Amino acid sequence: MITDNLIFCSGQIGINPKTGQLEKGIANQTRQVLENLKNILQEAGSDLERVIKITIFLSSLRFFHQVNEICEEYFNDHPPARTTIEVNNLPQGALIEI
Repeated sequence: MITDNLIFCSGQIGINPKTGQLEKGIANQTRQVLENLKNILQEAGSDLERVIKITIFLSSLRFFHQVNEICEEYFNDHPPARTTIEVNNLPQGALIEI
C-alpha cells in the first residue's frame, strides 16, 4: 500500500517465489525475506535504502545475532529502526517474518 509517499509492506516469510516453498534454515529464510521485500519495493519504485522501520518476528531470539548480521548486509549504510519480537508461531512454520 502506498500512502503519502510511504510504502507499507505486509509481513513476509522466506517463501521462494520461484518454487513456492519455504526456504530451510534461519539464514536462508532471512535472505529470502529481504529479497522478497527488495522486489516488492522495486515494483513500487523504491528500494531498501529508503526503508525507515522494520519489525522482525522470530520463532526464537537465539537467531537474533545471525539475523542482525544478514540485515547489515542488506541495510549496510542506512540501517532502519527495528523492533524484534520473539513469537510462539509463524505462518507455515517459518522461523522469521519481517
